[in-house]
Amino acid sequence: MAGALNTALADALAADPRVVVFGEDVGTLGGVFRVTDGLAARFGAERVFDTPLAESAIIGTAIGMAMNGLVPVVEMQFDAFAYPAFEQITSHLAKMRNRTRGRVALPVVVRVPYGGGIGGVEHHCDSSEAYYAHTPGLRVVTPATPADAYRLLRQSIECPDPVVFLEPKRRYWAKETAPLTADGPAIDRAVVRRSGTDVTVVTYGGTVGTALEAAEAAAGEGWDVEVVDLRSLAPFDDATVAESVRRTGRALVVHEAQGFAGYGAEVAARLTERCFHHLEAPILRVTGLDVPYPPPKLEQHHLPTVDRILDAIDRLQWDDEPERFEGTGEGRA
Repeated sequence: MAGALNTALADALAADPRVVVFGEDVGTLGGVFRVTDGLAARFGAERVFDTPLAESAIIGTAIGMAMNGLVPVVEMQFDAFAYPAFEQITSHLAKMRNRTRGRVALPVVVRVPYGGGIGGVEHHCDSSEAYYAHTPGLRVVTPATPADAYRLLRQSIECPDPVVFLEPKRRYWAKETAPLTADGPAIDRAVVRRSGTDVTVVTYGGTVGTALEAAEAAAGEGWDVEVVDLRSLAPFDDATVAESVRRTGRALVVHEAQGFAGYGAEVAARLTERCFHHLEAPILRVTGLDVPYPPPKLEQHHLPTVDRILDAIDRLQWDDEPERFEGTGEGRA
């Protein structure tokens, strides 16, 4: 995925002279995760350059550049490092187009490596998507596969709206064999990653891979699980997700951010409003715990796992539950 993102940035820089890439250590070093590796040498210091350690200034500068015709793509080095820029993002980046009645667009892409699963400490593993998705005026997207990382980043750079581009750090080293193209699902569409008939698992970013693993394991226990990758958190693709849940009759929302007031609560509410008469059971969530991100040795207890997803599927009020676990008196062992 890191290579796909690097290629997307290179192709965007080559295709459009207005595109500039900047942030902390993105130039000479090539970024902490090497996503911008080699770009400064190829395109020069005027188009790919390092900044001071000042996230608010990075976003403020990007806003000024966009108002004057450039297309900035900026990197927040880690998820929680972006918080000092939150005021610039919510008060100015998100509102300028509406404030000017559409006369001033801000085609800014804010790349944010987010989430856990890499053994990082607090301030390096936050899942902050709910903050951005709650803010009108921002598009919020997150890829789950290398090919989609390329597609979504190219689409984000070409979008006239500001885009918060959340990169799941634990998937930077994920690999697949696929063509890198911007063609395919639009930036605001969800996709079905695995078809199924019994239950829909709605997820995004780093937990898509976990959900697919759980779906394969669930097949051995008699459940046919459909996995929907949201891709776009804002706007939300109601049509694709609701159509899936109406077919399966059951839904489970999975993300690694904390559960209370998390993004999954909005997904569950929207599906309840749109699919209530099709549901065979309440919509459940599998999320991170409601605690600050734990130390590396404990993160496996915090993050959604295959077993936690299977346990939640088991609680979705199956008609054949007595037969499925006859003689045990319990759910899954």
